Order: sequence, then structure tokens, then C-alpha cells
Amino acid sequence: MQASAIAHPNIALIKYWGNRHDALRLPLSGSLSFNLSGLETRTSVRFDTDLGQDEFLLDEKRQTGPVRDRVSAFLDIVRGLAGMDLPARVESSNNFPAGAGIASSASAFAALALAASKAAGLELSEPELSALARRGSGSACRSIPDGFAEWLPGADDASSYAVSIAPADHWDLRDLIVVLEAGHKQTGSTEGHALAHSSPLNTLRLAGVNERLCECRAAILACDFERLAPVVEADSEWMHAVMRTSDPALRYWTKETEILLWTLRHWRSQGRAVCGTVDAGPNVHVICLEAEADWLLKEFTGMPFVQSVFMAEPASGARLF
Repeated sequence: MQASAIAHPNIALIKYWGNRHDALRLPLSGSLSFNLSGLETRTSVRFDTDLGQDEFLLDEKRQTGPVRDRVSAFLDIVRGLAGMDLPARVESSNNFPAGAGIASSASAFAALALAASKAAGLELSEPELSALARRGSGSACRSIPDGFAEWLPGADDASSYAVSIAPADHWDLRDLIVVLEAGHKQTGSTEGHALAHSSPLNTLRLAGVNERLCECRAAILACDFERLAPVVEADSEWMHAVMRTSDPALRYWTKETEILLWTLRHWRSQGRAVCGTVDAGPNVHVICLEAEADWLLKEFTGMPFVQSVFMAEPASGARLF
């Protein structure tokens, strides 16, 4: 009873922040993203009667405590669906920094959902698999479908999942992930989502989400970068405004984050097809057309506060290997 899967992180163009049901990770609103090629989590799961308890190895290091417990809790959901109680050995690896705002939990639980469900003998549809991945990490549901994915908030556990709105080769976008800090963020996304309700700006943010979703979806389907850029940046600003006004306040940006975002806006005012968005961390996702990528890479190389840059294009969804 063993299976292995690969999944990519995704970059949310319209953000997910805050839940209306924390245990089920049912979101307050819909969101929209695309998967990132070249960045991946590979996970193997083996259910084994010889194991005394669940084992979890991340990048060949045995995990204990809350990290292992979170994986075991997710495996309990899979075991419940499959009607079994066997312990499992999970081996997972990332080829990019985890916990730094590059959606490592999204690819991690998307890969785990596919590998664990297959190893348990389950044959889930894509919506069912996406809903399962959501239980581990909300944004993981968007790493299941191909290419550009929209998370439908749904009314309950079964109806909250992501669907592909366009394949990976639909548009020649690039995401240049500019790493300003590679370490783990102080407050993880799970804890941050629970604070969204404490912000006085959260209601205002939610009031505009559907309009931004429609605008972003239309821009993607039309491959219209001039239409895409302002809505992507506005939605990122709204999410971080909620974060900064939560109680306690969450401040993921650094001064370098701010400098880079203003630089991107300046470049766009000069005619460059480029915009920036930031997830729960200090690092900036620079969204651009393929034609801008080489120029941008040279510019980032000359910035002393840039540690590294990962370049990704839209990628396929989770799959077995």
C-alpha cells in the first residue's frame, strides 16, 4: 500500500486569507492562482502493519512534535475515508525554501493528499481530491488542478474545492520569486488566518473580493496584462492591510519588500509588463510576461538585498510518479 506524488506550490493572484470554519478550512472568499513549475514537493506514503506509529521524514530528517502531528491528523482523515487504521511512513522533500512565503504547505498537502489517498486505495475525483488537500492546508486545494485554478468557497466541506479555469500553456506568464529572506516566518499562515476576523478592515476587504476575482479571471482568460497587474497588486495590498491591522498585528513585509514593490510600480510606469504580489512572508512574487524575464533577472542580480531568485511558469497540477 504505497504511492508517490508530486505537486507544485502556487501563487495566489487573488488571495485567500481567513476562514469561516477553521477546522474544515472553509474560506471567507474565493481565490485564484497558478501553479509554479520547477518548484515542487515530492512525497511518498506507505501504509505498513509493521509500523508502530506514523513516521514523517522531511528532506530526510525525521520530524516530531507539531509538524508530525499535523501530518498524522491529515492521515487520520484519509484513514477515515478508506475505513482503515494502519500507520504510515511519509517521506517528503522540497526543492525550494519552506516556510518563507512560497506556499510550501500548498504543494506539501497537495502531494500528500494524492499519495496518501492512492496508497489507501481511494479513487477520488479531482474535486474530491482538491477538497481533501484543503483539509491539510487551504491553498493546497489550488495545487491539485492544472494551470490556473480558482478556489470555489462552497457551502460545506464537499463543495469547497478548486477548479482549473485555464491550462498551464494558456498564457506565457512568469513568476520571478525574489527571495529576500529564506528563513521560516515567525507566524505561520494557519495562525494568521485565525486573526483575520480581528482586523477592522477585513469586512471592507471581503466586500471587494468578488469584483477583483471577476476582473482577474477575465484578465487571465483574455491574456490582458494591463488589466491583470492593478488588480493583483490591489488584492495583495488589501490582504496585508488586514494582516497589519489584526490583533496582534502581523507584519510580514520588510523594508526591502516595500522598496521592491515600489520599484516594480516604477518599472511598469515606464512600460514594463510587471507587477508584484506578496504572500504570508517577506518575499516578492514578480509576475511578468515571458519577454520581460531576462531583463528582470539582470536587474535583481544587481540588488544587494536579493538573496536569490526562482523563476517559474504556469505548471500542471498534482500527479503520481
